[in-house]
Amino acid sequence: MALHFDETEYEARRERLTAAMAEEKLDAVLLFAQESMYWLTGYDSFGFCFFQSLVVLADGSMTLLTRSADQRQARHTSNIERIMIWADRENANPAIDLRSLLNDLDLLGKRIGVEYDTHGLTAANGHRLDDMLQTFGVVSDASTLVPRLRMIKSEAEIAKVKKAAGLADDAFDAALPLIAQGGDEGAILAAMQGAIFAGGGDYPANDFIIGSGADALLCRYKAGRRKLSKNDQLTLEWAGVFHHYHAAMMQTVLTGKVGKRHGELHEAAAAALEAVEGTMVPGKTFGEVFDAHAREMEARGLSKHRLNACGYSLGARFAPSWMDMPMFYAGNEEVIQPDMTLFAHMIIMDSDTGTAMTLGRTYLTNDGAPQRLSRLGLDLIVR
Repeated sequence: MALHFDETEYEARRERLTAAMAEEKLDAVLLFAQESMYWLTGYDSFGFCFFQSLVVLADGSMTLLTRSADQRQARHTSNIERIMIWADRENANPAIDLRSLLNDLDLLGKRIGVEYDTHGLTAANGHRLDDMLQTFGVVSDASTLVPRLRMIKSEAEIAKVKKAAGLADDAFDAALPLIAQGGDEGAILAAMQGAIFAGGGDYPANDFIIGSGADALLCRYKAGRRKLSKNDQLTLEWAGVFHHYHAAMMQTVLTGKVGKRHGELHEAAAAALEAVEGTMVPGKTFGEVFDAHAREMEARGLSKHRLNACGYSLGARFAPSWMDMPMFYAGNEEVIQPDMTLFAHMIIMDSDTGTAMTLGRTYLTNDGAPQRLSRLGLDLIVR
């Protein structure tokens, strides 16, 4: 087996999950999120684009229902001992196979939690599942069960996040010499991802964001490349990734002269990020962290140019997004605890003047002030 943690780590996770199941009085949970399966067993695959489910009983025993294409994948990458296959065929309904499995596990009439809120369970498959379970037992939404356990990182997980953070720095170091007049966005992306691969890292759970000129005001990846001009702005959002654990960063880099507006927005972004750092301590809430960011923006008249969220939790994630819950937004009462890995991003997009400025770093929460995991400072970078 190609496991990234030792068995004591996985055993501790199973014990945490079964304890949480006992609190919810669940006899079984049906896991559909790939990150849940990876965290619990090591199972590593993008096969969640099809129907698959990990059934976990109250005693911690597990059975995976998946396709034949993932049978060897599961054997090689996880500690799951029992693997069942549903067959690809015309008009196949794997929810029926899952119901048969639940019958075999003597779960008829029992309390079953389902992980609905995940990209690993499409709406169509969710309807099929509900049809099969409507007369089966007492079914409840258990979507937050494993994610809440994953929020707090173990010592072994923190080591992987720190490795990922080092790879994120390496990626930026590789990109920096290419950020100049005439620099090609494609070459910049290739250098960044190449540095991560060369350092033993992985693909990210979503595309790196890159945009220059007018595209620097975008917060998502889009197809198409351009070359940098003499006086340009380049927004980058990327993540170092190690064994699927992410450490994200964000930075707007300038070429040529620094305009007045860029200077004003960078000052605001740096002040807001420092205010966030001062609030990102145990006992404060995710909503209070957002409020610290919003106050700095409002004080500078930038409320209409900021976003309605300023970061989120990070961990082991799979496509289509490395974003994890909880997020920094208004009113979020989730309390910050030690040993969380959190990404805070200050994003200012002034469409009135066509000016972009971003600044983001990944942090490890402690008993007091958080630890910034990047070796890169908060200065404005001009090439």
